[in-house]
Parts: sequence; C-alpha cells; structure tokens
Amino acid sequence: MTTRSRGKARFGILVPFTNVNLEADMALLCPDGVSMHFARLGGYDVDEIPDEKQMAGLGASDLGETLRLIGGVRPHIVMYGCTSATLTHGPSFDQQLATDIKEKIGVPSVTAAGALVHAIRTLGVTKIGFSSPYVGAINDDAIAFFAENGVETVSRADIGRALGNYGQGELTPDEVYELAMRADGADVQAIVLSCTDMRSVETVERVEAATGKPVITSNQAMLYQAMEMLGLDMSEVHCGKLFQTVRPAA
Repeated sequence: MTTRSRGKARFGILVPFTNVNLEADMALLCPDGVSMHFARLGGYDVDEIPDEKQMAGLGASDLGETLRLIGGVRPHIVMYGCTSATLTHGPSFDQQLATDIKEKIGVPSVTAAGALVHAIRTLGVTKIGFSSPYVGAINDDAIAFFAENGVETVSRADIGRALGNYGQGELTPDEVYELAMRADGADVQAIVLSCTDMRSVETVERVEAATGKPVITSNQAMLYQAMEMLGLDMSEVHCGKLFQTVRPAA
C-alpha cells in the first residue's frame, strides 16, 4: 500500500489557537509526499479584538514549549503561521524570529510575513494592492513593513469593521473576493491578501482571472517558500501565478 502524504518532507506549522483556516488551506494545497504537522500558539486573549496590541503580544510570546513539541515530529522545516504577529513588530523582528526558530529547532524556518515579501520579490513586482481582515492600525503596520522591504502599497482595502478572532476566519470566499477587488488599482502590479485565517486561497484564481494580476496570500506564500527552500517540485500545486514561477526540484 502506498500513500501520497509521506516520503518527501515533514512540515511543522505553528498556528494561532483560534485559527480554523490555515490547516484547511494546507490540506487543499498539500503536495504529494509531504506530511503536515500542526502546533497551536497562544499568547493572546480569545475574547479581545485581535488588534495591534494583541498581535504584538502573540509575536513576542515564548515559543520554547511549542517548538519542543513540534520538534517531536522531526520536521524538515517550520512555518510560523501568523502574519500580523510579526507585521506589528517590523522586518527586523520577523527576520530574527525566523533565525531564533531555526537555532532552537535546527531546521529552516519560514514566517508568514516574510513569505509575503519573498513572494512579491519572486514575482518581480514593487507596487501592490493590500487587503486584510485586520483593524486599521495593523494595516498601517503592514504597509510600513512592506515599505521597509522596498515594496510600495499603492492601493489598500480595509475590512471596515473590527472583527473578533473568529470573525476573520468566518469571512466567506465571496467576501474575500470583494475585499481583494477593492484593493486593485491602475498602478497595482500584484494583490496581497494578508492573514493566515482568511479564506484567501479559495479566491486566488478567481481574482487573478478578473484582474489579470498575480494574487499572493499568506498561506500560499508560506507553502511556496517552504517548498522552494527544500527544493521540492512545485508543479503539482495549483494556486495562482506564484506557483507558475516553477523552479526545477533539487
């Protein structure tokens, strides 16, 4: 008996404890031969609006026990699956977090925020339209984060209301599509949909068909960078123009 879910690589993925869509997205995208193993992250209050203070607290929370437990599966790479937790701290913090995870667990690490930047650079664009389900202050942090990485946000679409920890994940693909379309503009070269708990993966090809522009999402970008770092063949993953920039497997 053979199985598609083992043999090439094991991915360890850290996910905020109220997030319901990161695991589902990875199940949709999971390539042949890769198994995915998840550990939940705390460090924020489920009953509070996930604003910049809450998400900064998550980013700064201790990962020691979480990494010890995910290390039990001997992953080949670890993904840090919350975008806003490091967007609120800035690029230096995000890069240091990836370095710290690598040093503690002994394998490469990818962060959601860093993966967005990597995807933007992979596609060769410098001007983006940005949308997310975050409160406005986190979107301000996100735009500053991209600017420090040489990326200009020329159009932005806020959700327009404060969503709770479960509200972000409850947005429908149609609502995500409308949010993405509001982020488009004449000077936009790519549309970025930020948040690992937003159902963006399901809208990528629909938005690309409507705009003719590449769409980058947090979960799609993390998977792309992780597979690239491990030299895995990306030709079987179908999630927009990003995965069409395929490099030969190592």
